[in-house]
Amino acid sequence: MSGSLPLAADSVSPFARFGGNPVLCAVAAVSTVAGWIAAAMIVAAVLITCQMIFVRFVLNVSTVWQTETVIYLSISATLLGLSYVQLLRGHVNVDLIPLALGRRARTLLFWFTSVLSIIIVAVILWYGYDLWQLAWSRGWRSETVVGVPLWIPYLAIPVGFGLMLLQLMADLAAVALGHDRPFGLEG
Repeated sequence: MSGSLPLAADSVSPFARFGGNPVLCAVAAVSTVAGWIAAAMIVAAVLITCQMIFVRFVLNVSTVWQTETVIYLSISATLLGLSYVQLLRGHVNVDLIPLALGRRARTLLFWFTSVLSIIIVAVILWYGYDLWQLAWSRGWRSETVVGVPLWIPYLAIPVGFGLMLLQLMADLAAVALGHDRPFGLEG
């Protein structure tokens, strides 16, 4: 079976879907790093939450920065993790329609949904960048005691959706180059 495509995306490394193409593998590597950063942000948010509970209920001291930090970390982790989840094909996925379709119809559906996804993510990236740039140029700060410069948490929007866009384009290119199958399905 050497040289043939895998039967299922779950049975091989996500990098194998890109057939050794250096550009596609680089995008997969960047998505993997983003996934690790997102995981670290979630761990940090959990640790800060534990610290906040201890400080507030055991030491009976007010918390100032913890709630806002946990919120920003959780949202940023979600956005930065988008490309990694796409790389692993971990998004909620219903294969009922692609499985019911023939090879040609499945390919057409893949191209339609991929291009539509790329367009939607590109629009979100555009407006996310605009929001980030506005917060940066106007010096917006959160309306809390800490007064976090909002460009910092807003940066997760263009970065996260930019990485998602790259991963979607890499997935599309992998199918176009014959390294992967539409929806990762055989035949």
